Amino acid sequence: MSSQTTDQTTGPDVDRGVEDLLDRRAPEGEGPVVGGGAEGEDDTETSHRSTPRSAAFRAFIAQGWGPRPAEDVRAAGSAPFAARRRQVLSSLFPGEVLVVPAGPLVQRSNDTDYRFRPHSAFAHLTGLGTDREADAVLVLLPTADGHDAVLYVRPQATRDTEEFFADARYGELWVGPRTTLPALAAQTGLTCHDVAVLTDELTAGLQDARGLRVVPDADPAVTALLTPLRGQVPEKADEEFVTALSELRLVKDEWEVDQLRQAVAASARGFEEVVRSLPRAVGHPRGERVVEAAFDGTARVEGNGVGYETISAAGDHACTLHWIRNDGAIAPGQLLLLDAGVEVDSLYTADVTRTLPVDGTFTPAQRRVYQAVLDAAEAAFAVARPGVRFREVHEAAMQVVADRLSAWGMLPVDAATSLGEDGQFHRRWMPHGTSHHLGLDVHDCAQARKEMYLDAELREGMVFTIEPGIYVKAEDELAPEELRGIGVRIEDDVLVTADGVENLSAALPRTPDEVEAWMASLR
Repeated sequence: MSSQTTDQTTGPDVDRGVEDLLDRRAPEGEGPVVGGGAEGEDDTETSHRSTPRSAAFRAFIAQGWGPRPAEDVRAAGSAPFAARRRQVLSSLFPGEVLVVPAGPLVQRSNDTDYRFRPHSAFAHLTGLGTDREADAVLVLLPTADGHDAVLYVRPQATRDTEEFFADARYGELWVGPRTTLPALAAQTGLTCHDVAVLTDELTAGLQDARGLRVVPDADPAVTALLTPLRGQVPEKADEEFVTALSELRLVKDEWEVDQLRQAVAASARGFEEVVRSLPRAVGHPRGERVVEAAFDGTARVEGNGVGYETISAAGDHACTLHWIRNDGAIAPGQLLLLDAGVEVDSLYTADVTRTLPVDGTFTPAQRRVYQAVLDAAEAAFAVARPGVRFREVHEAAMQVVADRLSAWGMLPVDAATSLGEDGQFHRRWMPHGTSHHLGLDVHDCAQARKEMYLDAELREGMVFTIEPGIYVKAEDELAPEELRGIGVRIEDDVLVTADGVENLSAALPRTPDEVEAWMASLR
């Protein structure tokens, strides 16, 4: 990629990109956000809102404030680990400018936004979690022996600015005080600059650089800003960058594993709350949402929230793989499939599924399907260890699933034929994969190359799920009548160790007898 010249920064496209980045508009009626200070709420003739604009008011609101509370200037536990990740990334793209935006706030409806969550690559490389920092941009600027990492963020406004009292996006009276640049630098170990100087510093950094790569979908305003600065971009340059960022997360470091342990432990407590909520859920017209609320409440209290939309599926709904509407009733005698995970403040998430008998006891038909799924899971656990290819875990589980479906008379061929490439009839009742990587995203490392994911050998430090299932829809005429309407999935989070795997979610009971005893103890 060719180096860029400074005269490319003066065109109208760059001006628009800077304006989009620095002049993010607050919700209608709550004033625009601009780089040099907010203009306050809309006070046009058509607006029902207005901002006091008298000189007396501005002087008054800036006065009488004591010192702000002391900031935390301790280095975050994630900081040294994030620094090592940046070093690895630097070695992959020597001489290139690398840009990883946190992303903007996303409008939910009218003048409300979704709660902010930074892009996972940004969180991974900075160690920042929860809702930090909307509109920030991490840039790795090339040096003779690597890269200098700079975090560009919106600085804290002083109390004599209109931003302080009138800016609904950044204003301290609206959303609380922003972290100062020195405090953020102390927490992350990163050099922190005002995002207002991003364009100038990028332009300077591109003078002798081999090129520039960006996560293109993370923040449209940043991508627009960079487009005229880059010149001719090699095909797939950004795609290769995104792939590298994804593959960087395939093996978890010590800090990441600890975060995942915390996420799983919090999720286990959420499952306990669900069991306690079942008496109230049964008979409620939206019993599935009673269950969802029990888990999601725990997730919000113990962590950042849920790592994905909770699947609370009773009866035949369990046969819809991503049932997140959760608006059904829960009836005695049914199974409840709960697929849920707590995302802790660092943004690492668990992903656990248990299938529970609503009455606390499995029927013979339910137990038969449940045991088949458990046996498939155990077969997957038995083969999972370093050196085994990722796809072999799935194949081990599928052998059990095909064998049981054949024994129940549900396959048009024998199990061995179904397992062949030209068969796969058993996938009618288990259409998803058995495993996926887990971390900052519930389906982590999703942009990794096939040879680094499905065809790769397991390595110590990888974390993934083992989650076979069997789903027999109520209207499935190829299944024995007593099995119709039964959906079962058992999902655990596993860490690859030196000689096998550790089941991180083993604290949640798995066998039918253990599940029944556990549920009885919580009631």
